[in-house]
Amino acid sequence: MYRQGDVLIVPVAAEAVPRQAVDAPGEARDGRGRLVLALGEVTGHAHAVVGAGRLVRESGPFGPLLLHLPDGGRVVHEEHAAIPLPKGWFRVIRQREYVPGSVRLVAD
Repeated sequence: MYRQGDVLIVPVAAEAVPRQAVDAPGEARDGRGRLVLALGEVTGHAHAVVGAGRLVRESGPFGPLLLHLPDGGRVVHEEHAAIPLPKGWFRVIRQREYVPGSVRLVAD
């Protein structure tokens, strides 16, 4: 497992990736060519992957976010040390917090 701030990245076996996975809505590379996993709403900083990769999601609005790195890569952020990742598949989990009446993603 790998953690960078409010993003947890967990290795998964390729066999565990659903066949019906589709490109994640809003998948985008930023102006520096990084694949953005989470964008800070307050700071504008991003948890992003440098290197070849693809984000997919199980069909449906709440399907998990999965990252494929065919050659490995690095997770970078302006306020955290870079984390090298081996090649393979990973589940990307955003930290959540409880506020009265709901649960929401942690805002950076």
